[in-house]
Amino acid sequence: LGGPTADSRKERMREVRALVGLEGLESHYPSALAGGQQQRVALARALAPRPAVLLLDEPFSSLDPDMTERMREELLEILERTGSTSILVTHDHEDALEMADNVAVLNAGRLEQFDTPDEIYHTPTTAFVADFVGQADFVPGEVKDGKVVTEVGAFENVGTFKDHARVVVMIRPDDVRIRPCETASAQVLRRHFRGSENLYRIRLPSGQLLYSSESSTIIYPVGTNVEVHVKAIHTVVFPRDT
Repeated sequence: LGGPTADSRKERMREVRALVGLEGLESHYPSALAGGQQQRVALARALAPRPAVLLLDEPFSSLDPDMTERMREELLEILERTGSTSILVTHDHEDALEMADNVAVLNAGRLEQFDTPDEIYHTPTTAFVADFVGQADFVPGEVKDGKVVTEVGAFENVGTFKDHARVVVMIRPDDVRIRPCETASAQVLRRHFRGSENLYRIRLPSGQLLYSSESSTIIYPVGTNVEVHVKAIHTVVFPRDT
């Protein structure tokens, strides 16, 4: 049986160049291409032989944030058009949560959790997963009368821990709302402006730190005393020793 002909190979090259948006750049040297274009060349080489599975190992590590976001979108569109099964290896949780149908979180070579991005973020099964896939604070609490009691409120005992068990509740910044109050004991330590949001670092009366994500137009000066309200959609509780 003969292999692909020269004409068929050229046709495949044209197909792949069109697929990844490299038409008209055939005569350019690699050094003349922008970072995003170089990533497209690497992707074209990988797609050309029509692989059964495509391995993407840190594909955006050399790109700036804006280019990374564009390449994520373009890569997703290309993979959807080709119907390619892909394995993405990354240390960036944004890559994993935005691109994957399923996420496997590894810790020192051990599988911590395999689930959908939504489940990984909202209902992590271990503290490592909770902390790895996004900002997470762990507020100490104790189980009393079937509830987990903490200094920021009482939560469901979703882990069915026994009374007097010492636990921690995972809280995400988007679960926390703050409001100025002169008599409150919690205090704003720092405001991190991130364009679309303000991320506030709050010190609770116990010294525990907690982060709150607020609109970019809500500005509280450092040192402001605030009331803290936690509205966690998904309560996640771990043993205190984790």
